[in-house]
Amino acid sequence: MARHSAIITVMINAARKAGQRLKRDYGEVDNLQVSRKGPADFVSAADIRTEKILREELSHARPDYGFLMEEGGEEPGEDPDRRWIIDPIDGTTNFLHGIAHFAICIALEELGEITAGIIFDPINEQMFTAEKGQGAYLNDRRMRVSSRTNPQDSIFATGIPFKGRGTEDDHTAFLAEMQSVMAESAGIRRFGSAALDLAYVAAGRFDGFWERGLHPWDMAAGIILVREAGGLVSDLTGRDKMLEAGSIIAATPELHQPLRELVRKAGK
Repeated sequence: MARHSAIITVMINAARKAGQRLKRDYGEVDNLQVSRKGPADFVSAADIRTEKILREELSHARPDYGFLMEEGGEEPGEDPDRRWIIDPIDGTTNFLHGIAHFAICIALEELGEITAGIIFDPINEQMFTAEKGQGAYLNDRRMRVSSRTNPQDSIFATGIPFKGRGTEDDHTAFLAEMQSVMAESAGIRRFGSAALDLAYVAAGRFDGFWERGLHPWDMAAGIILVREAGGLVSDLTGRDKMLEAGSIIAATPELHQPLRELVRKAGK
């Protein structure tokens, strides 16, 4: 069994408290107050409530840390070097449609580097955790990325652009990427949560993942999960600029470059 550090324990406790209420909200999904943030981009009362619980719990444990939150935006803390990056519900559209595939995400950024992260699937009670230099775990069981080395044997995950996200040219470019990867792989999956896609790469369920147009809170916790599970993570140009670029490619060490090349050549 993994022995959690103080910081991981803080994150787990906050996620579990928020997750208890979120499970109740999910059971009453038809009654949720829903408003539009933009085309096909919803925010619910559950989003705001979950973020509020997370902020309160994390602030109580580490009062000096700042925040970067999906709903609440950026809040500087007295400690200029540390902040929490929070996504209260990654997979909100799944949540609102009664699809049990969404997660609470918390990452700790220190001096510009993600040093700890958790992704919690409250419906299935899956707690993915990682801390720099300490490995990655699923419910206290050590995780490793898959051992597959051939793209033709591998399953890759991605996110598909939708109405209101990206231009028509972006959608066309993505279809070219899909065609390129489909032709050389065992399949592509689109489950609707970038955070859980990254967690599944860390757990060896997916062999790789790529997506554009993401926000820091979509990726931050998943980045350290994949790295601590032995995988490679970069933006789509191969740099360590995922949070700035809004793009990511994560895979096993053997598949990271082949997957990046498949995506890259589609843009030629």
